[in-house]
Amino acid sequence: MRTLIRDVRMFDGERTVARADVTIEDGLITAAGPGTGPGAGGPADTVVDGTGRTLLPGLIDAHTHVFDGSLAQALRYGVTTELDMFCLPALLARQRRLAAENDDVADLRSAGTLATAPGGHPTQLLEALAGTVPDGLGDTVIDSIRDPAQAPAFVRARLAEGADYLKIVIDDGTVHGTRLPTMTPQTAAALTAAAHDAGLKVVAHAITASEAGTALDAGVDGLAHVWTDLPPGHPASRRLAERARARNVFVVTTLAYFEAVTAGHTPTADCARPGSPDNGAGALRALRQAGVPLLAGTDATPFTPAHGTGMHRELHLLTEAGLGAEEALTAATSLPARHFGLTDRGRIAPGLRADLLLVDGDPTRDITAVSRIADVWRRGVRQTGPA
Repeated sequence: MRTLIRDVRMFDGERTVARADVTIEDGLITAAGPGTGPGAGGPADTVVDGTGRTLLPGLIDAHTHVFDGSLAQALRYGVTTELDMFCLPALLARQRRLAAENDDVADLRSAGTLATAPGGHPTQLLEALAGTVPDGLGDTVIDSIRDPAQAPAFVRARLAEGADYLKIVIDDGTVHGTRLPTMTPQTAAALTAAAHDAGLKVVAHAITASEAGTALDAGVDGLAHVWTDLPPGHPASRRLAERARARNVFVVTTLAYFEAVTAGHTPTADCARPGSPDNGAGALRALRQAGVPLLAGTDATPFTPAHGTGMHRELHLLTEAGLGAEEALTAATSLPARHFGLTDRGRIAPGLRADLLLVDGDPTRDITAVSRIADVWRRGVRQTGPA
């Protein structure tokens, strides 16, 4: 089946083309650009009128936590790939099969089991959530790491789970209003070195400037959050952002997460009280000014932020923090694809996967238009958008 999306405004993941034709066949984009028509393969079986609409690459959420139902919900709202940052082995295997065998759910990459100190974050959340998440995962004891010598074995265990990258937790509990055990800088560095030796990128959970500095010293590739303990404009934020840029580290934004938990809209709010969302936005502005790659992510869970709609809110918050609309859309498409090695998606170009989002209006000027979904394609299969 050949599909032609005709006369559509196209944001290709990096720039906007005012009027284009895009052709899909066998799960791939076969032509994209001004006046391309159906291409050399003959007439289209299905023609979609793009007048007054914008075609985008499917959105990529660079920080989620996947449970049953998450991937289907994400896809309904135009998120075609989720980058999961902690999923226990039994649940992960089920979600991987679901994503591999079905096109009515978002695709999935995952860190599998994260690395944390015994009793460290997020064990306090799992205890608090016992009985409220699928499969009783709140009662599960997760693997942990005590000292640097355990790092190679820990990484081998993650590879056996099928992890696509490693997530490490550097969090002493200060921002959560408590005190938690946290891994030492030496252990963080040993885990990072072992992961790199195994060909895995490393993403660090760190939500204070001090923790982020420890992660940078360890040699991580990315930070899973902006830091939230420094007020906007603080000189230390600027210095830390410049360090991140010098080390070629990307940062996942998660402003929607900080907004949600500080508003008290989640069952985890009593045990997770991050710093001010305004502080997070201030850190984001310092990172942007320093030229650090910013990847849009939500920290979506079964509670809040929600899968799919959380990304719409994240994009809105990014523009409120100072990003242009095209810049925010890049943070949710081509940038996460580039930094997580997803070379087959994140842009609209011939030969790439037909993971696409069609919306009414122009989100390159008004970011809220990203919520006005007309159609979603995952691997070339046309889906029904949200009601």
